[in-house]
This record gives sequence, structure tokens and C-alpha cells, in this order.
Amino acid sequence: MQHHPGAGIAAVAIAFWVFIAIVSVAGMIQDYRKRQLALEPLRIAIEHGQQLSPEIIAKLLGRDERHEELDPNLLKVGGIITCASGVGVALLSIFISLVFPPYHWIALGVGIVAVCVGVGLLIAAKSIRR
Repeated sequence: MQHHPGAGIAAVAIAFWVFIAIVSVAGMIQDYRKRQLALEPLRIAIEHGQQLSPEIIAKLLGRDERHEELDPNLLKVGGIITCASGVGVALLSIFISLVFPPYHWIALGVGIVAVCVGVGLLIAAKSIRR
């Protein structure tokens, strides 16, 4: 029985995307349950005929007015880490070329994409700072 060299990589890719899907759905379910728990006191108060102030309703519905500014230093740190990770993955492509020569282009491409995302974060940090 022959095994295709890309079968392992395909299995890892499928497992990765299944993991991402599960985490995303779990996050949505958790947000839904949090919202339901937050609305429960409002429902009980309305059933008992209590008068609620608009501030309390806004707080229970999660509509508090927060105008927090994004810290450019956090974007800068994220950009630096992402760029460094991209360079690391690009360098990893050298070692991948020794084992699986056709696949080193994929790793190099992923590294370049990560560097581009990091540069975008750095540009965003500079534009917010202004």
C-alpha cells in the first residue's frame, strides 16, 4: 500500500480547520449563554411589574457607552511578534526543503504573509498614534 507524501499534511490541515470551527462555534454558544444569563434578571423584573430605569436596562443589555482608544503600543508589540514569527516560518522553509522539497514554497509563502500582517499592524500603530 502506497502513501502519498501529502496525505499527512492534508490530515493536519483538515484537523486544524476542524479545530478552528469547533472553537468558533463554542465561542458563539458561550456568548449566547452569557447574554441569556444577563437578560434573565430583566425578564424576572418585568414579570413582577417592577419599574426599571433606562440605565439599568442599558447595563443589563450590555449597551454601556465605552469609548476606549486602542493603544498603539499593543499594535506595535503585536506587529513585532508577528513579523518575527513570519521570519521564523520563512527560515523554517529552508529546513523543510531538505525533507520535502516541493513544500518549502508553502512555508515560505506563509512566512511572507505573516510578515505582511505584522507590517500592517505596525502601520496601523503609527496611524493611530497620529
